[in-house]
Amino acid sequence: MDQDLIIGTHSIIEALKNPKRHSATLYGTKDGLKNIGRTPQGIKVVTLGTHEVQERAKEFCRTFDFKYQRIPSNVFLITSKLEELGVAFLYNEIETKKNRKILCLDQVTDTQNAAAILRTAAFFGIDYLLVSFKGSFGVGPSFSRNASGALEYIPIIRCAALPRTLNKLKELGVTCVGFSEHASGELEIAEGHTCLVLGSEDKGLSSAVMRILDKTVALKSQGPIKSLNVSVAAALAMDKFFGLR
Repeated sequence: MDQDLIIGTHSIIEALKNPKRHSATLYGTKDGLKNIGRTPQGIKVVTLGTHEVQERAKEFCRTFDFKYQRIPSNVFLITSKLEELGVAFLYNEIETKKNRKILCLDQVTDTQNAAAILRTAAFFGIDYLLVSFKGSFGVGPSFSRNASGALEYIPIIRCAALPRTLNKLKELGVTCVGFSEHASGELEIAEGHTCLVLGSEDKGLSSAVMRILDKTVALKSQGPIKSLNVSVAAALAMDKFFGLR
């Protein structure tokens, strides 16, 4: 399917602002549509009753092969999908622009964690999120809602193999820094292009990725708990590297 179902008031508002989205139709109750506010020209608006909104959403979920969940605020958006971008796009960006900020997730599969990370990444002005095709989270209505509009601002770059992609980024002058609770390296702010790499909560960084990284560092605990939820760890890592830039 070449269309997306967007839920969540903030996500819908940001999607409506995105010029890369096309052919949008907004469905909702009068109150739900009121929460969205004024819509741009060219957006079709369909006003429905509460029950009708949920039933129409169920139909779209079946069509798009999404798992149905009750639509919050009784409003949803059907619009074109964002273009899927690959590593060639990322390499070109690195070669033609300065001081790119990349966040890489190694085997993070939890949708809520990934969406929370993307939202925080948008706060810190991250330019791209890099993940692999296999062993990573999926993007759907739940993801767009939890990301609270960040999906419209940060391209998600998917690659066939993270180690190979990270190695190419290093060749292009990107400093690749991994975060691991077992690391002993000192945290030093890198200049120029930077890629921060975080692993899954249960396994951390894969050994194949670890071998590629310029260095690995740990977020130092000041208390008895030594590990963090990956979305919290990502927020702290971004703050350390990009919070003062």
